[in-house]
Amino acid sequence: MSIPYQLILTFISGGIICVIAQLLIDLTRLTPARILVLYVSVGVLIYAVGAFDPMKDIFGAGVTVPLIGFGANIAKGVREAVEKEGLLGALTGGLTASSAGITAALLCGLFASVLFKTKSKRM
Repeated sequence: MSIPYQLILTFISGGIICVIAQLLIDLTRLTPARILVLYVSVGVLIYAVGAFDPMKDIFGAGVTVPLIGFGANIAKGVREAVEKEGLLGALTGGLTASSAGITAALLCGLFASVLFKTKSKRM
């Protein structure tokens, strides 16, 4: 598959995921936090039924970077840890598999809080 074609598929798939989230915000009473949880849960479900890897091969970062990819990564970590460690792996595998992403998010949040001054919202 050529690079321009792969970039187009990545852009379209990531855009569709964002459009669906925006529609959920605009047309339902779901809060953004609930939509985030929904997306992570959908990622776990897609991985559980075995559809995530074929989607990843086709769409690349369009499905791995958003929260759907985070959910699939957690599910993969849990599956691998349960196979190695038994039931205890169900509690530790998800965090082990996603520790790099969680650390990056925490560090970005720390740097943003140090670099920028927060302002109160005026109502």
